[in-house]
Amino acid sequence: MFSNKARILVTFVFVALLIFFSYKQILELALASALLIVLIIVDYFKQGTLVLAAKHFYDKDYAGAEDLLKQIKKPEWLLDKRRGVYEFMFGAICLQKHEYEAAAAHYEQAAKFPLRSVNEHVAALVHAANVNIRLGNYDKAKACLGEAQLNEDKITAKMKAVIEKLRQELK
Repeated sequence: MFSNKARILVTFVFVALLIFFSYKQILELALASALLIVLIIVDYFKQGTLVLAAKHFYDKDYAGAEDLLKQIKKPEWLLDKRRGVYEFMFGAICLQKHEYEAAAAHYEQAAKFPLRSVNEHVAALVHAANVNIRLGNYDKAKACLGEAQLNEDKITAKMKAVIEKLRQELK
């Protein structure tokens, strides 16, 4: 839940504590400092700045969310649950910026990873289908809608209506 700058600052503090406790030969506190350093580094690779980006995203601060998402250098190293959210948010940001091809790619990626609910998973597929229809990629759009239909019994009525509307557009 840190930005990268905060993560670096906290890591430096714990490195200084590790050096100090090692010098004073207080091994328990030195090991605790080393453990916290490792936890901060692992958290960087497994979660990144995603929590802060989500806060900006849901506050409709898309520029702030994009900046925080871009701080994640290797999104493929994120936890699977986090990767789906990362791709979904990046897809929405690309859609806001009218970068439709990138949005479609991110939404398709988001659908490959677990999201918070089945409805969000279907929403990612519907967004991908909608963007692909706009781009003229009808085969990809049909594939996305076909995958969305697999979960049709578990989604809301509003999402069912959107799927039906997209089916009509494809015809």
